[in-house]
Amino acid sequence: MEKAGQANGMAVAITVSQLNRQVKALLEKKIARLWVEGEISNIARPASGHVYFSLKDDQAQVRCAFFRQRQRGPTINLKNGDQVLAFGRVSLYEPRGDFQLIVEQVEPAGEGALKRQFEVLKKKLAAEGLFDEDRKQELPALPERIGVVTSPSGAAIRDILTILGRRFPSIPVVIYPASVQGEAAPGELIAALSKAVSRNECDVLIIGRGGGSLEDLWAFNDEQLARAIADCPIPIVSAVGHEVDFTIADFVADVRAPTPSGAAELVVPSRDDWLRSVNSLAARIARLGQRTLEDRAQTLDWLARRLVQTSPQQTLRRQHERLRENRRRLLAAIRYGLAGRQPLIANLWQRLSASGARSVADSQHRLQLAMRGLHAVSPLATLERGYAIVEDAASGKVLTRADDANVGEDIRARLATGELTATIKSKKS
Repeated sequence: MEKAGQANGMAVAITVSQLNRQVKALLEKKIARLWVEGEISNIARPASGHVYFSLKDDQAQVRCAFFRQRQRGPTINLKNGDQVLAFGRVSLYEPRGDFQLIVEQVEPAGEGALKRQFEVLKKKLAAEGLFDEDRKQELPALPERIGVVTSPSGAAIRDILTILGRRFPSIPVVIYPASVQGEAAPGELIAALSKAVSRNECDVLIIGRGGGSLEDLWAFNDEQLARAIADCPIPIVSAVGHEVDFTIADFVADVRAPTPSGAAELVVPSRDDWLRSVNSLAARIARLGQRTLEDRAQTLDWLARRLVQTSPQQTLRRQHERLRENRRRLLAAIRYGLAGRQPLIANLWQRLSASGARSVADSQHRLQLAMRGLHAVSPLATLERGYAIVEDAASGKVLTRADDANVGEDIRARLATGELTATIKSKKS
């Protein structure tokens, strides 16, 4: 502040304008912007659009100026007697020397305080990472049991049960009752969550209530409840109020639903959609199985053809075909004027004939050996050595023990040539 000087031993005075200007500068410099709570009185709205009023309590009052360019929201509803919170800076109106508050924002006193508490807690928990997406759990695709933490008598539980019953009625629902409004509500909600965790009978939880004012929903802005939701090992869907309502529980929960009905739609699929998906999957599995069977059948056919092609009979037939082809080509060469090379051709013919004869002889020899080997293990060869195959004459069952037949029953004996039918006179084990 400027200081009065002295001239010729006498004090030099300042003007009123200078005094008010210095006081104004001192107030605006020393006092930061702040919130002031009080009751509106003497409100005035001139044609300029500015709003002038006084804020008072039971002991004092202060003039306020709320300029048009600062006004946001329904300031026209301000009226005498309203209890409000006014945010602004302290100043001085120089022409009249009036101490005043230059208002930048006005809120209803109760709701405004709650909103500030909400923002403070929101910033605090966000800084701790409780709202981070990477810590949120995914909801099960098809829960086995659903838990609902809410008031058992409210509209929210009726909406939730109606939607769940319509979408997937076979899924059981467990209700964990708790107050959803009032001072006791946060503690009861935390206790209900604790019970759901300790019983561990649900794989998804819905917590919430129907719509209401900010004060009605305030239980879901409790810090301890927010931390209980964050620590819950069961995925939680928050469904508090209407779509435009947001609470701390919405931010910290794994999923936020716009309404309780919306939460019910989030936690279960539509039964009809699910059945269509299952039927579609079953059809795909059937088609895949059919293609697999067809592929295996083709593989078996290919292996069967290879087995036939590599058999001794096929090898012998191919060799005969090559020999016939060589003979045809040799005769063709002779017909086309290769008579001058008769000695060479004769030698080639002799060699081919000898090779073919040896090949045929070797193949026939191997074939005979194979036939003898096959005949040696044939049941017919055994019968030729004097053995017989004895069968029950009625059933045709081969008898290997005397106990397999009874005295008086007919039997049939197959010999190397022909059969004999006989009746058992006696038997000995």
